[in-house]
Amino acid sequence: MSGIEALGLESGTVRVVPYDPRWPLLFKEAAAALRQAIGPELIAIHHVGSTAVPGLPAKPILDILVAIPHFERGRSLVPRLAALGYEHRPDEDIPDRHYFRRRSGTTRTHHVSLAEPGSHHHRVTLAFRDALRRFPELAEQYAVLKAGLAAQYPRNREAYLEGKSAFVCRVLSVVDTVS
Repeated sequence: MSGIEALGLESGTVRVVPYDPRWPLLFKEAAAALRQAIGPELIAIHHVGSTAVPGLPAKPILDILVAIPHFERGRSLVPRLAALGYEHRPDEDIPDRHYFRRRSGTTRTHHVSLAEPGSHHHRVTLAFRDALRRFPELAEQYAVLKAGLAAQYPRNREAYLEGKSAFVCRVLSVVDTVS
């Protein structure tokens, strides 16, 4: 399957598109390649982010969370992921993940995070995705928020992310009280 038209966001831009039913299939393809490249250093691979929530509009970038047994040993996976076209981004601001992005030309198509299963990043990433899947009203609120922010900040990724942060925190607090 060619996902060229299903994925891709020009660097430096924010654009939210309608849900694309090809996203889960593209995730399966990416997960299979990651599984093969990472091998025994892999515990699980999760499709996360908005493309992982059926029906939810999203930036057309696959977000993938890879659970690894030892965070520090995750650095040894950098060459294996580079062979798949993933660029390591070591200066990101989340301390308990190794972050990679994959691009096609100047468009971003995939984001991969490596994290230990018990880490803060791993827990909140899955909790947020699962809350949006479980509570359609939250997913709808998030869709409206993201559309508004993307329209307001089409060339300011940081402002877009900051505009979502209070909502994400609120959802995570609901999940904590429901769980």
